[in-house]
Amino acid sequence: MDNSEATQVMQQLGGQALAAARKMRMADTAAKNRWLTLSALRLRRERDHLLNANAMDLQQARDNGIDPALIDRLELTTARVEAMADGLDEIAALPDPVGRIDDLVYRPSGIQVGKMRVPLGVIGMIYESRPNVTADAAALCLKSGNACILRGGSEAIHSNRAIAACLRRELVESGLPQDAVQLVDQTDRALVGALISAKGLVDIIIPRGGRSLIERIAREATVPVIKHLDGICHVYIDASADLAMATAIAVNAKTHRYGVCNAMETLLIHEEIAAEAIAALAPPLAEKGVEVRGCPQAIAHCGDWLPASEEDWATEYLAAVLSVRVVKDIDEAIDHIARYGSGHTESIITEDYRAGQRFLREVDSSSVMWNASTRFADGFEYGLGAEIGISTDRLHVRGPVGLEGLTSP
Repeated sequence: MDNSEATQVMQQLGGQALAAARKMRMADTAAKNRWLTLSALRLRRERDHLLNANAMDLQQARDNGIDPALIDRLELTTARVEAMADGLDEIAALPDPVGRIDDLVYRPSGIQVGKMRVPLGVIGMIYESRPNVTADAAALCLKSGNACILRGGSEAIHSNRAIAACLRRELVESGLPQDAVQLVDQTDRALVGALISAKGLVDIIIPRGGRSLIERIAREATVPVIKHLDGICHVYIDASADLAMATAIAVNAKTHRYGVCNAMETLLIHEEIAAEAIAALAPPLAEKGVEVRGCPQAIAHCGDWLPASEEDWATEYLAAVLSVRVVKDIDEAIDHIARYGSGHTESIITEDYRAGQRFLREVDSSSVMWNASTRFADGFEYGLGAEIGISTDRLHVRGPVGLEGLTSP
C-alpha cells in the first residue's frame, strides 16, 4: 500500500470517527454504561471464539520466531479474557467525568468561573502484541465521551478483529454510534503514518509498544502524542528495610511477568544490608531462572552473578534478566534513578518514615511507591478500571491514563 492509498483509508476512518465523536460528546452515562456491561457479557460469551482467534496469532508468532516475552504479551487465556470483561464492568461502575465542573468560584465581578471536563475527541491508539488493549482502550475512550481508531500490531490481528467485533456489535444496541470504535483492519505499516498525520481528523495519538515504535511516532506525528518510551523501573532496598518484605516485593516486581513495562529492571541495595539482602534474594531469583548482572560489590556477595556493564543500567530487559547495584545510601540510589531511569515507576522498601517521604518527594517518575511492588503501577490497580497507557510526559496527564486523562478540563 502506498502513502496515498493509506491516506485515503485513514481519511475515511477519520471522517467516520469525527462524526461519531460529535455524537459521543453528548452521549448520556446510562448509554455508555449499558454498552460497557453488554460488551463485558459478550466477551465472556465469545470466550472460546476469542481464544481460537488468539491461537492463530500465537501459532503465527511461534512460526516467525517471535521473542518469548512478546508471546507472553500476545497470549490470551481464560483468566485474561475474564480480566478484560472485569475491566469493562469496573469502568461502567466509575463516575462519568464528562460534564463535571471543578473549581467553581465567584469572581469579584459576580460571575462564576469553573472548569468543565470535556472529551478530547478522536483518539488514535497504536499498540503492539497485547490484544486486551483493544478492549481497554475502547472502553476508556467511550466512557470518557470519545471515539477511537485502534491500530493493533500485525501479530495480534486475528485476536483484535474478534475483540473489536464483540465491542462494535453492542454499540447500536446501546444507542451509540457504531463508528465510535473502529479497528484498522489492515496490517500495512503505511497506515500508521497516515494515522499519526491525520491532523483535523484525529485529536490525540497514544502509542503502546516497543521503543522503536514510540520513537517513530514521537518523531513523525503531526497529531499530539501521549507516550512513554521505556519502563526502566527500580526498587531500592533501604538500610532499614524489613528483609522478608523486601525479598517478597523484589521477587514479585521482577518475576510476576517479565514482558511488561512495570517490571523491575534494576535493584538497588543499601550497602549496610547488602550481604543479608543478596543472601535472601539469590535463591528465589535463581529458582525463577533470572540472570543477574551485578556491580562488583554485588558479585562479591554472590559469585554466581555476572558483571553488569554501563549499558545494563539503562536497559529495559523485558526478560528474565535483572541488574543489581549496591549503593552507599539513599542519595546514591536517587542519583542512580535520576541518571538511568525512564520516569516510569520506582519503589523504596524502608521502615524509615523520613527516608520514605524523601524518596516520594525527590524521585521524578510518574509512579513512586513505598513498600510496594512496581507491578502495582497499573490502571486497574489504581482504580481507573483499566488504562489506555502510561504517560511519562509532564503535560496534561502523567502516569496510568484513565477516564480523566482522556478528558480536558
